[in-house]
Amino acid sequence: MPDLDDLVIRTEGLTKRYGPQTGVFGLDLRVRRGEVFGFLGPNGSGKTTTMRMLVGLIRPTSGTATVLGHPAGTRSGLSGVGALIESPALYPHLSGRDNLRILAGYASAPADRVGKVLEEVGMAAKADVAFRAYSLGMKQRLAVAAALLKDPALLILDEPTNGLDPEGVAGMRDLITGLRRDNRTVLLSSHLLSEVELLCDRVGVIRRGRLVAEGTVADLRRDAGEGGLTVTVDAPERAADLVGRLPAVRSATVVDGRLRVAVDPREAATVNRLLVENGLEVSELHRRVLSLEDVFFELVEDHPPTGPERVEVRGR
Repeated sequence: MPDLDDLVIRTEGLTKRYGPQTGVFGLDLRVRRGEVFGFLGPNGSGKTTTMRMLVGLIRPTSGTATVLGHPAGTRSGLSGVGALIESPALYPHLSGRDNLRILAGYASAPADRVGKVLEEVGMAAKADVAFRAYSLGMKQRLAVAAALLKDPALLILDEPTNGLDPEGVAGMRDLITGLRRDNRTVLLSSHLLSEVELLCDRVGVIRRGRLVAEGTVADLRRDAGEGGLTVTVDAPERAADLVGRLPAVRSATVVDGRLRVAVDPREAATVNRLLVENGLEVSELHRRVLSLEDVFFELVEDHPPTGPERVEVRGR
């Protein structure tokens, strides 16, 4: 377990109910100093609700949350937090620089921070253009700049790549990578699992308001089990029928014209021999490594909970 001094975010039994509906239930979340933590879940799973509780925009029904060692939403806790939650709301007729000047005044941030954060997010050249003329990617970058005005120890970013084209996504990825310096911590929610896999030290997966897994991507892969085998064979449907009868095989299905076998990869020779002995031509056989997307969909697939839902994953 990490030392408590290394925990930037800590929640215990955090719960938010809206009448008969439960948005977040019994959430125990740990985010460590200096890491990029990916917070993942389907739409409506409770990600944004959790983030809003962490910054005091809404109050929990029960449970506790501490941010930077202080109760969530208090002035002392918020002093070291920068946040972009949902869409950026800035004055459309003002330039990016003037928007930041106004926000710096509200946040009691030094005036010279405006120029520094514009440089940090790569917006200095467009700083004097009206916000309404910005592309979506530029608006997202300016919103991140606003979150950086207080030079925060913790950044909370809710879907910062939402709606961006591939170039904008790559730019935001580079920006977030740069934010890790100076031991800065980032809590990041995103639907782009490939980006999370590249950016994040650890991830937490929330489903129907409950945290169902937490750990490194490697930890989650290991917990989900071996990925199995992918086989390119000339008669995949017949191959699936043959291979599916092997005692060691959990399932054999055809996906995009190739045979996907859920089995210990050490059984590759047995699978290959069976197919060849039955007159099938195998042109390719390789181990299938689970992606974060594979693990994610396994964790959040819509099935009724049976007992404790959280997967305890031990990692760094």
